[in-house]
Amino acid sequence: MPYRRTENVVRRLAEREETILAAATTIAAEGGMGAVQIAAVAARAGIAAGTVYRYFPSKTDLIAELVAAVAGRELSAMAAAGDAAPGPLSALAACIATFAARAFSERRLAWAVLGEPVDAQVDAMRLDFRQSLAAELEARIKTAIDGRHLADLDAGVAAPAIVGALMEGLLGPLAASPSDDAGARAAVQTATLLALRALGVVDARARGLVAQCVLP
Repeated sequence: MPYRRTENVVRRLAEREETILAAATTIAAEGGMGAVQIAAVAARAGIAAGTVYRYFPSKTDLIAELVAAVAGRELSAMAAAGDAAPGPLSALAACIATFAARAFSERRLAWAVLGEPVDAQVDAMRLDFRQSLAAELEARIKTAIDGRHLADLDAGVAAPAIVGALMEGLLGPLAASPSDDAGARAAVQTATLLALRALGVVDARARGLVAQCVLP
């Protein structure tokens, strides 16, 4: 009779994998992707390096799963914020502000999973993340256009342009580094306002939408 894992065994294995991923994520948030080494992850997780390799055969496999996990979490938060908004423009503003605020609150991790050079395999997953962000925004932009809340424009061009602007303005090496929470909040609001203006939302309306967004 073939061996069948019990529910408790399956649960323990899943918990161990989550522990490893959590340790890797913490390290990436502190020191970037370059700091995510198997030995360091094992030490942070309180397990042997060999145990990490049983779950992730290589460092690249571990980093790829880290990127996928963070991407899923952030895309879900972004979509939930948009779905909870009362209208198409509010949904668009909520998506932009939510991504911007969450990324800015964990800038080192966000840059690690979106822009920090690693290797070709991980870069492909990172590209998938950026494409998914752009796709979410593109859908929101198209809905706003269809409802005549925005002037007609090429949403397929506008959405990735906004993703690029948010990354460069808030996360990249050129981004400012506010010294306090008020400065961080202002940076997120400025980036969101810039994106809405770029889409053709009149200034007074854009400012009102930004003011309505609940930011951390």
